Amino acid sequence: MAEAEITSIQRAAMVLSSIGAENASEVYKHFNDDEIEKLTIEVAKMDYWPSEVVSGVLNDFYELCLTQKVISEGGVEYAREILQKAFGEERANNLFERITKQLKSKAFAFIRKADYKNLLAVVQNEHPQTIALILSYCRSDQASAILSELPKDTRIDVVERIAKMESASPEFTKSIEETLERKFAMLVTTGDMEIGGINYIADVMNKVDRSTEKFIFDELSMRDPKLAEEIRQKMFVFDDIINLDAMSIQAFINEVDAKDLAVAIKGSTAEVAEVIYANMSTRKREATQTDVEYLHNVRMRDVEEAQQRIVAVIRRLEADGVITISKDSNDEIIA
Repeated sequence: MAEAEITSIQRAAMVLSSIGAENASEVYKHFNDDEIEKLTIEVAKMDYWPSEVVSGVLNDFYELCLTQKVISEGGVEYAREILQKAFGEERANNLFERITKQLKSKAFAFIRKADYKNLLAVVQNEHPQTIALILSYCRSDQASAILSELPKDTRIDVVERIAKMESASPEFTKSIEETLERKFAMLVTTGDMEIGGINYIADVMNKVDRSTEKFIFDELSMRDPKLAEEIRQKMFVFDDIINLDAMSIQAFINEVDAKDLAVAIKGSTAEVAEVIYANMSTRKREATQTDVEYLHNVRMRDVEEAQQRIVAVIRRLEADGVITISKDSNDEIIA
C-alpha cells in the first residue's frame, strides 16, 4: 500500500507502535475514550508494513512535531522563515498549512468542550466584543445558553456584533487570549478564520428560549431593523411549519414524540394545527386531536419547550437532507 493511501488512524497506530509501550501509555492519557478505542483496535489489528512506509510515516510525524514546536516557540513569521530554509518553500508551506489547521481545530475543540456555566463565568464581565468573539468559537447550544443569562443590554450588543463578525485578526485574538489565560489555557490562532455571521447567530437564536428571542428581536429591530430581518430570515420557528411542503410535514410528524406534538398543537395557531392535521392519517389525526382535547392547564413554558423540540427535529431532518425548509410560502422548490 502506498503511503498516500494510509488512513490517519493507521498513521497514528503506526507511530504508537513505534515509540514503545511506556511512551504510548503516556500519549494515551491525552485521548478521549472513543479515540482510545479506535486506536487500540487499529494497533491490535496491525500486521506488517514495509520498512520504507513506516520510515515515511515516522519522518512525516517528526516534521510535523518540529513544525509545531517552531511555531509555538518562535511565532508565525519566524516559523515560516525557518521551515522554508529547512524544507524548501513547497514542503514548508504544506507543513505550515497542516499545523495551522490543527491549531485552529484545537482552539475550537477547547472552547466547545467547556461547560457553558464555566464559560459564562469567564465572559460575563467582558466587553461585548470579547464575548462575541468567544461565543463565535462555542457550539451554538453553549452560545444560546450563555446569551440567555447575560444582562439584557449586553445580549443585544453581543448578538449584533456576532452577526456582523466575519473574521478576527491573529493580533486581536491573541490579545483576548492573553487577558483570559489565567482562566483558560488559550490556544494560539495562526490566521484569520470565518467566525460568527448571520447563519451562526440564527442557529443560536433558534436555540434560545422564546422570551429571550422576543426581547432580542424587539430591541434589535429598533436598533438595526435590517439586521434583525436578515437574522429572522435564516431562522426557523414553529409557526413556519405552514410553509413546509406536505412530505416534509409528514416526515417530521413521524419523528417527533406524540406528547410533544399534542402540547405544541395545544398552544399553536389554528392555521398551524390544521396544516399538521391535514398531513396525518385519519387514525393518527383522531388520536392526536383526542390528546389535545384532554390537555388542560398547560403552561406556556411547556408549550414553547415542546415546540422547540419539534423545531430541533425539523432542523435535524433538514441537515440530513431529508426535508427542505422554506421560510417563504412563495419560495419555489424544484424537485
